[in-house]
Amino acid sequence: MKPPPFEYYAPKSIDEVCALLSTLEDAKVLAGGQSLVPLLNFRLARPAHLVDINRVPDMAGIYERDGGVAVGALARQAAVEDSALVARICPLLTETMGLVAHRVIRHRGTICGSLAHSDPASELPAVLLALGGHVIARSTRGERAIPAAQLFKSVFETTLAPDELLVEAWFPALSGAFAIAEESRRHGDFALAGVVWAAGRLALFGVASTPVLADHRDPTKGLHPSGDLEATPEFRLHLVKVLTERVLAA
Repeated sequence: MKPPPFEYYAPKSIDEVCALLSTLEDAKVLAGGQSLVPLLNFRLARPAHLVDINRVPDMAGIYERDGGVAVGALARQAAVEDSALVARICPLLTETMGLVAHRVIRHRGTICGSLAHSDPASELPAVLLALGGHVIARSTRGERAIPAAQLFKSVFETTLAPDELLVEAWFPALSGAFAIAEESRRHGDFALAGVVWAAGRLALFGVASTPVLADHRDPTKGLHPSGDLEATPEFRLHLVKVLTERVLAA
């Protein structure tokens, strides 16, 4: 499979990236490419412009900030998984990484890329939501923080503006009880349903168009998951109940 034609850009600074995004129409940002490249090859995505940020320095940092851990736009998932700092400040994030695809993919995939991709079956958006974290977006108009509760809009859609670059994700420190559980056909596959318990909040993924917060006493209340070849709506509701019981017991 070959991607459709596009104009390629390799900026070397954040300012240059923002300037490109402010002038180009129908542009996509390339970081790890583990989600975008397959979409291009299957021609499910057809951007006119591709802005590769891998040559931008100082965007792969993982550092402590404001009582939590901040992850730069080019920080690879494997680096986050191996980080002693992350394990100390936000162990839920460390535990989650082992559920994200496979290790070889995590060597290229990024935390921020997964959040910007906004796949409803992805673990990381639900973790950010359960923890009450946020992301930092930058453009030529300035910088803003977007809380997780306001970031995810729909399937593969966020509230990021077309000219904004997601430069950092911030996860609060976590000292209390936490757990994450999911059900998939095979390890590394997309979750049929998943739950995250952290900071007294329950977040669900794989059962709506975005990750959602739910009441742990009745996690399926108001939930209307879709069905497909992998699972019926009724089966996904059943999984939510079973997985919630599992994480609360853990």
